[in-house]
Amino acid sequence: MAISRARRNRMAELGAHIILLAFAVIALFPVLLILINSLKTKKAIFRQPLEFPTSETLDLVGYTTVLQQGNFPLYFWNSLFVTGASLFFILLFGAMAAFALSEYKFRGNRLLGLYMALGIMIPIRLGTVGILRLMVTTDLVNTHWALILVYTAQGLPLAIFILSEFMSTVSSDLKSAGRIDGLSEYSIFFRLVLPLVRPAMATVAVFSMIPVWNDLWFPLILAPAEHTKTLTLGAQVFVGQFTNNWNAILAAMALAIIPVLVLYTIFSRQLIRGLTSGAVK
Repeated sequence: MAISRARRNRMAELGAHIILLAFAVIALFPVLLILINSLKTKKAIFRQPLEFPTSETLDLVGYTTVLQQGNFPLYFWNSLFVTGASLFFILLFGAMAAFALSEYKFRGNRLLGLYMALGIMIPIRLGTVGILRLMVTTDLVNTHWALILVYTAQGLPLAIFILSEFMSTVSSDLKSAGRIDGLSEYSIFFRLVLPLVRPAMATVAVFSMIPVWNDLWFPLILAPAEHTKTLTLGAQVFVGQFTNNWNAILAAMALAIIPVLVLYTIFSRQLIRGLTSGAVK
């Protein structure tokens, strides 16, 4: 029975690998297309978009423009800092709320969990006017904290929804043993529960990072100053009313893809485990 269950688990994980590989090939084609065309002349981009750069079409003018025009190292750091801080608070507060909902049974538990999950269905952009007024009142406009707070609120509903399901599967005997040994609730949460839900944490991190890293709406409204511009907003300098600098746009997009690919590479194994957990019994 144990062997059969282990075999089914391996088959499920192998199937997930195959499915993710197929999706990766499909998803990476546009990425490869961007990387290829960012290394070519503007004429070659439109005449041979699917061909690799040759000695005649190779041109790094897009990257030199990106590095010389504007302050793209600062934009890159802003995006990295805002995304990293947002993910930290999303995972921390989301895991705490999920632990409370799954561990402590009280009147209105399900209703509170449903209320927290409503953010998945209601886009936060609907409250843009109210958020802007709040940031102006608290003097947080053109600061990193304005974006961090908004993105944390945006990512918490999904984090709570996913993590609460995983934390409900953690053995209650393990937590009871920790309490008998004198561990506090915080020690049980950080030392016993969190290590067991790392695949779910990695899954939440990956799915929460993409909308934050690629967002243009809130940086344009809440932090458009030069010292707080994100990479996505900074790339808009190459988009004109009548003409676009396609070499620079493609180069900026190629540079913006790097952190996302690194994150997927680091957390790929944990992501697969998080997606396949509970697939077989």
